[in-house]
Amino acid sequence: MKSARHSLILEIIDDMDIETQEELAAELQRRGVKVTQATVSRDIKELRLLKVLSDKGGYKYATVEHAEKGMNDRFIRILSESVISMEAVNNLIVVKTLTASANAACEAIDSMKWNEVLGTIAGDNTLLIITRSEDAVETMMTRFNSLIKR
Repeated sequence: MKSARHSLILEIIDDMDIETQEELAAELQRRGVKVTQATVSRDIKELRLLKVLSDKGGYKYATVEHAEKGMNDRFIRILSESVISMEAVNNLIVVKTLTASANAACEAIDSMKWNEVLGTIAGDNTLLIITRSEDAVETMMTRFNSLIKR
């Protein structure tokens, strides 16, 4: 029963902008599932749902994966709007950004959780990407170029 309810909750939040536990409970009941607000609250915790900004400007429940995808889209936009140039040497990539943009670009790269990236360091307008190998540099340069092409 719980598993079916959880699946239905995930379906509902994928199809609709649900802002409150009460809205979610009402939608579940509309679909024939009798629940209390306390049960919905527990389900939200167990499913690890988050409130994220909706396209309409309000907030809605979403899964962690959905929230991360939205963040990845934002991070890609940050990269494409702030990177001026990139140059690779050995297993390092030096990225020049607009003034005061390196930290945001660095956070964007870190959030992508690419296996090839060992670590990053940011200054004001320059960031350093340390890759796991020299072979990874070519992969990363290709990936960055495809992300930042306008």
